[in-house]
Amino acid sequence: MSLSATLNAPRKDTYVLPDTLSRWPWLRRFNPSYEETKIESSRWICGFDAFSPKAQNAFERCDFTQLRVACDMLQLFFVFDEYSDPEPEVAVRKMATAIMNGMTCSNVSDGHVLNEISRQFWERATTVCDPKTQDRFIESFRAYTDAVVQQARDRDCATVRDVTEYFIVRRHTIGTIPCFVLLQLDMHLPDSVTNHPYIVELETLATDMIILCNDLYSYNVEQARGDDTHNILTIVQLQYNLDLDKALLWLDEYHGRLVTAFLDAKRTLPSFGPTYDTEMSKYVDGLGNWVRANESWSFESHRYFGSHGLEIQRQRRVHLLPKMRPL
Repeated sequence: MSLSATLNAPRKDTYVLPDTLSRWPWLRRFNPSYEETKIESSRWICGFDAFSPKAQNAFERCDFTQLRVACDMLQLFFVFDEYSDPEPEVAVRKMATAIMNGMTCSNVSDGHVLNEISRQFWERATTVCDPKTQDRFIESFRAYTDAVVQQARDRDCATVRDVTEYFIVRRHTIGTIPCFVLLQLDMHLPDSVTNHPYIVELETLATDMIILCNDLYSYNVEQARGDDTHNILTIVQLQYNLDLDKALLWLDEYHGRLVTAFLDAKRTLPSFGPTYDTEMSKYVDGLGNWVRANESWSFESHRYFGSHGLEIQRQRRVHLLPKMRPL
């Protein structure tokens, strides 16, 4: 179902961010190799000169919280996001193809910077991923790039999805599943374990929490530039005829149910046998940490709140940005 993209509720000057992770037991933490790895990965991506001066300035203020392969993957995400956001479907499809060719046809270059970034990333990743993990990663990353193309198609057609349809696409455009695959780097897990319904459910719950928090924190800058139709807060306002405050309440209550479901599923996680129980406990812990890391990055980078992120994280009040005038 496509929704009308017109909001009728009056605009407010400020709104309050719900503290969606107040019950979340995973706390903010750094990988001990973070500082060294961040320098190496940042030096690598800067060598491509892929960003405009404005985007480069924003990028250099961002923090990345994984080891080198995961850092490089986040850099790839960042460049693809920067390039694809304003572009039509045809251009985004070319970018997606360039990325996937970099991973699957590494001996062929198409001249696009995303192709070379992808090729170098994948060359490094294959040194630490076993073949099974490589296959899972390729499958998940292809689903991600395809979904970004679908998002561009929706943008071209001014399509606003309802909540159900939105989650179907957003669970891929958010990019969590490739990230989760990299949590398995040294685990050598069989498909019978990674595809177990309990694990898939936990991954979906973690993904949905990350979607809600990402949309919550990115909403202000997206509504200001008129690019908020791929955001749950805009969608629930349109679908349920809510103002922003009630949409925030809807998000908070929905997220609360996800937290409860995740913690319940973690407590009742079945045994996968002595070979895999320890690994799966580490994996589920990694999912929980990703939910917290996403929130921490949202406030500590300058991507959504500029230099005021930590203050906003404490006070929770956001001043609604004015709509940008079209050029």
